[in-house]
Amino acid sequence: MKKTILASTILTALAAPALANTAVDTDIEQIKIIGSKTEARNVAGSSAVIDEEQMRIEVPSDINQLMKTIPGIYVREEDGQGLRPNIGIRAATAGRVSKVTLLEDGVMMAPAPYSNPAAYYFPTTFRMSSVEVLKGAPLLRYGPQTTGGVLNLVTTPIPEDFGGQVLTQFGENSSRDIHAHVGGTEGQWGFLLETVQRSSDGFKEIDRSGRDAGFDIEDYVAKLQWTGERQSLLAKVQYSEETSNETYAGLTDEDFAENPNRRYGISEIDQMNNHHDSVSLNYSLELTDSVDLNVLGYKNHFKRNWFKAGVANSLIAAANAGDEDAQAVLDGERDYQDITWTNGNRSYDSYGVEINTGIELASHFIEVGVRDHTDEMDRYQLKEVYDQINGSLVFDSFILPTGGDNRLERADAISFWITDQWQATDDLMVNLALRHEDVESSRRQFATPDRSELDSTRSNDSDEWLPGVSFTYDVNDNWQVLAGAHKGFSPLGGGAKDFQEPETSNNYEAGVRFNQGSFFAEAIGFYSDFSDTTQQCSIANPCDNGAESGSYVLGESTVAGLELQASNTFELGQFLMPVDLAYTYTKGEISQDNAVTGLMDGDELNDIPQNTFSVRVALDNNKGWVNYVVGKYIDEMCVSVGCNRDNSRFNKTESLFVTDFVSRYEVDNNMAVYFKVENLFDQQKIVARSPHGARPNKPQTASLGVEYTF
Repeated sequence: MKKTILASTILTALAAPALANTAVDTDIEQIKIIGSKTEARNVAGSSAVIDEEQMRIEVPSDINQLMKTIPGIYVREEDGQGLRPNIGIRAATAGRVSKVTLLEDGVMMAPAPYSNPAAYYFPTTFRMSSVEVLKGAPLLRYGPQTTGGVLNLVTTPIPEDFGGQVLTQFGENSSRDIHAHVGGTEGQWGFLLETVQRSSDGFKEIDRSGRDAGFDIEDYVAKLQWTGERQSLLAKVQYSEETSNETYAGLTDEDFAENPNRRYGISEIDQMNNHHDSVSLNYSLELTDSVDLNVLGYKNHFKRNWFKAGVANSLIAAANAGDEDAQAVLDGERDYQDITWTNGNRSYDSYGVEINTGIELASHFIEVGVRDHTDEMDRYQLKEVYDQINGSLVFDSFILPTGGDNRLERADAISFWITDQWQATDDLMVNLALRHEDVESSRRQFATPDRSELDSTRSNDSDEWLPGVSFTYDVNDNWQVLAGAHKGFSPLGGGAKDFQEPETSNNYEAGVRFNQGSFFAEAIGFYSDFSDTTQQCSIANPCDNGAESGSYVLGESTVAGLELQASNTFELGQFLMPVDLAYTYTKGEISQDNAVTGLMDGDELNDIPQNTFSVRVALDNNKGWVNYVVGKYIDEMCVSVGCNRDNSRFNKTESLFVTDFVSRYEVDNNMAVYFKVENLFDQQKIVARSPHGARPNKPQTASLGVEYTF
């Protein structure tokens, strides 16, 4: 049935005049959803762009630290190195970025965006040329997550002329980062070859072990583009591998206070291994001077095995409660039997075809599009049993996977959208959007390791129409007002049951912008009303009912807040001093008593800080030497819903203010050197309590880099 609907929709879309997304460059090689910082300041919805200049100067290796400078973004760190980000946008909670639409060059990059959206994979930030964040009603052009926002990572472009770059960075903890690319364009053909090589010993020390807590990452990209007179085709292939000695085990509060960078010996053998490969083909055809067609085909494969012990959670909780035996086990001073390690072995596939068409018609710019998408998750988790004897881990036995450790999940989704950017008057721009999501999900769980007998099955079918409207009005040359409203949607995932409804919300925003010369200021208020707030359950982010898989419905809630940002460039003699400020106030809470969950009106939502703030100040001598100081503040956050009612310190993170510094000097037109210090004043706090105990941010870390362009 869905395929028939899709075919009809495609024929309709092709029959209608169309144009690819306005923010897509004429050259399709870089697919952007916004464009430049200047364009972001005129979108009929809150948006932000971290541009190529900022990326070049700051050389970010941790996406979390980069996101903290954008208003309306909430970051909950986990490993302190940005390997597995937890990013929320407005009303979309941060856990594994599962409530945010993640794109790379306009292509969905979450392992399984509909059935298992948790981002256990995230691309290396080194190969990104810019980062775009879109909030408000215009995000309905994208999906599936349409409540909080869209995060689009724009990769290194194919150069117009032959050339390339090699960047090498060395730092503390034996860290080494190399980013190299070469490419060019000759006639109708262009190409790019790129790699990122990263390694580090990590900043944590494991008890009674000679093993480090670091990582090794390899990332490779190849692009090939053909451009004709009125058409172009871009092929992109990517492959990456990661081995990281990361763990789910945090610390007790007492041990954290003594040494936040300690790791218990019971987690010594924990390790994440994964690889990711993707391929995409993007075809663009200019049918007439005003009519274009864009067809995108993509496939992503991600396989990972996170080998980790589950006992740490209960031991840390017991030790925090004063259990001396549990503390002795963590310290390696007491033997402990039958500790289970799980091979978190999962394979993900996602693939689909997207067609977008549109037309410039008088004062209207109309887009019509459709996407046919499928994603799958194969979970087969063999368990291994160890004993801790005299502080060392000794293998005991295997446990073959059954039940929740042995299951298949799948989602089939048909998405349709139509948008209209209407220049109603010289001063009034109106954006109309309508999106439709039809999602069928299923789970098959097996009772035997060989999958010869079913344990249980689940299925769910959701069907949602998502309307939206927004506008900007130019009061004069300096002042602009904006407002918008749209319906948000978040799919339930492959573990949803047939009676469960997806998360939906009514979202509103309104604000003003002021722009004069180099000075820009913006204030936007936002409000989201949920009828059925849901949590995506996992071991890393257990739901409030304790579930580690499936979905959990919290009930009605609201999220309201205010985003403020301002920027200006001051002249100080021969120096320029750019200043960027951003502040967000947010209040997220349950809005109605729920007899089923036990939650009450006024219970604070998890992973939403009340206040966040950032400041970027530069000193540029306009002769190749620039220095940046970046300060970032985040309030404490609830670990689980209702921490304001139980007042337990174990149900909250700690507030944190961190300052980073970077100094960059352009030696000549081809070479630059830079020096960075992350967490300049060495401030470490409990930035997360999930998974399994108190977890720190990265300590003070210095690095030195050289960049050579040819």
